[in-house]
Amino acid sequence: MANRREIKRVLIMAGGTGGHVFPGLAVANYLREKGIEVHWLGTKKGLEARVVPAANIPLHFITITGLRGKGVMSMMTAPINIIKAVMQAKKIIQKINPDVVIGMGGFASGPGGIASWFLHRPLVVHEQNAKAGLTNRMLSYVAARVLEGFPGAFKSKANVVTVGNPVRSEIEDLPSPRERFAAGHPFRLLVLGGSLGAQRLNEIVPNMLALLSPEKRPQVLHQTGDKHIEATKNLYQSMGIQATLVPFIEDMAEAYRQADMVICRAGALTVAELCAAGVGAILVPFPHAVDDHQTANAQLMVKGGAAICIQQKELTESRLADIVGQVSASPERCLAMANAAFALRRVNVQEKIFNILCEI
Repeated sequence: MANRREIKRVLIMAGGTGGHVFPGLAVANYLREKGIEVHWLGTKKGLEARVVPAANIPLHFITITGLRGKGVMSMMTAPINIIKAVMQAKKIIQKINPDVVIGMGGFASGPGGIASWFLHRPLVVHEQNAKAGLTNRMLSYVAARVLEGFPGAFKSKANVVTVGNPVRSEIEDLPSPRERFAAGHPFRLLVLGGSLGAQRLNEIVPNMLALLSPEKRPQVLHQTGDKHIEATKNLYQSMGIQATLVPFIEDMAEAYRQADMVICRAGALTVAELCAAGVGAILVPFPHAVDDHQTANAQLMVKGGAAICIQQKELTESRLADIVGQVSASPERCLAMANAAFALRRVNVQEKIFNILCEI
C-alpha cells in the first residue's frame, strides 16, 4: 500500500452546473466528516454560488467564463481573461494553503488547476463524464492523479484511476432490485423532466401515455422543473391522464426506490444514481451536450443491458409507448434491467477519492 500522509485542508474546484457541483459537494461532505477543512473555488454566476455557502463551505470567487460558442471579441480577449483568472486563483491558493487541490470540472477548474501547478500543490482531477471535458484533458498532463467516473474517459495513462462518480449515501443504501421487486405492485414510472433541456420529455410523456390503454398505463411520478409545472399539468389534464407532478423531487432516494423504470436524460450523475439504486432506464441524451458526452454516458448502461437509449431526433410518442408497454408487461425484463444497472454500480467513491488524496 502506498505511503499515506495526513491532509488537513483541501481546495475543491467545481462549478457551473449540478453535474460538477453536486459530486463536489458529496466529496466535500465526506472530507469534512474526516475532520478535514474544505474550501471551494468557483464563480459568482455558477450554481456553486448558491449551494456551496448553503452547505457552510467557504467559497472563493474568480472571474472566468466558458469559451465555446463565444464571439470573435470574446475569443480575442480570452488569453488576458485567463491570465487574470489564474492570478486570482494563485492568490487564493496561497492564502488558503491547501494540502491538495481537487478539480471536478467547470469554468473555475482550469485557472485553478494551472495556479496549483505553478505553486507546486498536488492536483487531482475528477472527470464525471464518459468523454473528458477540455479543461480536465488539459489538466490531466500536470495532475498527480486523474480520476474518471467512466472507464476510458481518458486515454491510457499511468496516473489514471477509474473510481466512479460520487453518489449520495441514501441512494447507495437502497435495497437491491430483487428485494424491491419482491413485494409486487403496479408498474411505476419515474420521469425526470426538470433537468437541462428536458422540456421535450415533459411534452412527449403525456402524449405517450395517451397511446396506452387505461389499464396498461403505469403509475407516474413526473418531475417537471419549476418553469414547466403548470404547462405540463395542463397537458396531462387535457388528456385525462392521472399522474403525480412535482417541480422538484427533494427525496431522490425514495423516488428511485419506488421506481420500476426511469425516463430521463443521461447526465453523468443521473447514470451513476440509476446504477447505485439499481433501476433500469430509457435514456434520451441531451442533443446539445458538449461533445455529445451524454450519448457516451448512456452507453455504459446500454452495453450492460440496463437501459434503452433513444436519440431525441428519433423520439416519438409511438416508439416510447411501444417500449414502455413492452417493459411494463414483463416484470422479468424490468427486473433484469434493474439487476443489470445494480451490477454496474460503483460504491464508496468518496472513500476511494479520500484514500488517493492521502497517497499523493
